[in-house]
Amino acid sequence: MSPFPISPVRSPVPTLRPYQLAPAHAIVESVRNKRGLTFSVVMARQAGKNELSAHIEMMLLIQNAARALDGIKCAPTFNPQARISMSRLWSLLGKTGFVSSADREDGRSIRVARARMVFLSAEANANVVGHTAGLVLEVDEAQDVDADKFDREFRPMAAPHGATVVYYGTPWDDSTLLERAAQHHIELQRRDGIQRHFEADWQTVAEYSPGYARYVESERQRLGESHPLFLTQYALRPIPGAGRMFSAAQRAQLQGSHARQYARRAGETYVAGLDIGGQADVGPGEHDATVLTIARVCEPPADAVLQEPRLEVVEHLAVTGVSHDELLMRLTDVLRNVWSANRVAVDATGIGETISRLLARALGEGFVRPMKFTAESKSKLGFDLLAAVNGGRLKMYAADGSMEYAEFWRQIEAARTALRPSGRMTFRVDPAEGHDDYLVSLALVVSAGGEGIEKPRIARGRTRMLSGWYSN
Repeated sequence: MSPFPISPVRSPVPTLRPYQLAPAHAIVESVRNKRGLTFSVVMARQAGKNELSAHIEMMLLIQNAARALDGIKCAPTFNPQARISMSRLWSLLGKTGFVSSADREDGRSIRVARARMVFLSAEANANVVGHTAGLVLEVDEAQDVDADKFDREFRPMAAPHGATVVYYGTPWDDSTLLERAAQHHIELQRRDGIQRHFEADWQTVAEYSPGYARYVESERQRLGESHPLFLTQYALRPIPGAGRMFSAAQRAQLQGSHARQYARRAGETYVAGLDIGGQADVGPGEHDATVLTIARVCEPPADAVLQEPRLEVVEHLAVTGVSHDELLMRLTDVLRNVWSANRVAVDATGIGETISRLLARALGEGFVRPMKFTAESKSKLGFDLLAAVNGGRLKMYAADGSMEYAEFWRQIEAARTALRPSGRMTFRVDPAEGHDDYLVSLALVVSAGGEGIEKPRIARGRTRMLSGWYSN
């Protein structure tokens, strides 16, 4: 009889689905028979891997309550990740009636009689040496745990008792601790036939949850099947750690057939993305440009699957070698009088912070969206840009033989991405290949047009210029 609750009857105790039961039985059997196997459990987001882990921990504590043994679970952070896992186990013990014989100790462990689970952080500065895993060693979100830290400080915890080791997670790139373990387990399975690697992609989960199926299908429509987040989080396909940002197919999607414009047309709505460059040339033959991208906002038809606006890039303005006083005057005139743009997203990092503040003062507070670049904010810009391209919601004007058109496509083709821990992405053009000002400006225009566009009141008064404002 299965030690894990599984029943079609509604119960206050969460039941495990078949794709969860398979790894659960394999892991518990390895612990019970002291086989000391290692496993990788890879599941799509919201598929229930944390629920599975809590069930396994509960069963091991109950079955080994008379033995003075520890199970160890590490996570990329203690707060919130390890703390959430601890709360989930405590809640499950309560629902099954075992909480009366359980105790929380020192804020980092849960004990049932003599057996306990200890929850630890795998952060770089976490001091974890001295613990021993007698029951099991679990790694939560293993794709975000540093492999060197784990090998040096956690893996030896399993050695004294030959404990079973389990890596849980969702794929990211091909260099993670999770992917390393998964590939190792797949190779071992090929040799001896013992299943050590378990997967449940979104389609597997969808068989048991129509609501989940609808949600992921909407994400596929929104992001596109080739988007890194869809590939990794739902299709469970790790992607290379670095490569081209846009494939040939994506570049073809980005190419539009509409003509370039040089001023607004009555009745149309426009947004802008502004990447700020330096005041002068940065070296012989090199130009650090300020690039303004203008896009027309086209509302989707009523029957569109995704009710998100389509953005058509209609103009580029590239400015180099001018003072920031002159630049601000020109930007104010172009955005207010030439385009009557409804919103501009500005790189507000460094000197851009001052320019965005003065633009807001000249044009109206609701007009400017300052974007301070951090690892997290720039990652979101990159993901949103890819989603807009994949969904056919972003189009570049048709070839016009201009320098701007040529430079735009040179940067798009040269753009590279790299995936980082915690699900972040970087994107850029290698400085050896040139600049990425058109690329960044394009990402910013997607941000400017990514939400409902209201018509903020734009100030119409005279712009007051102050010499030396950029030094404030």
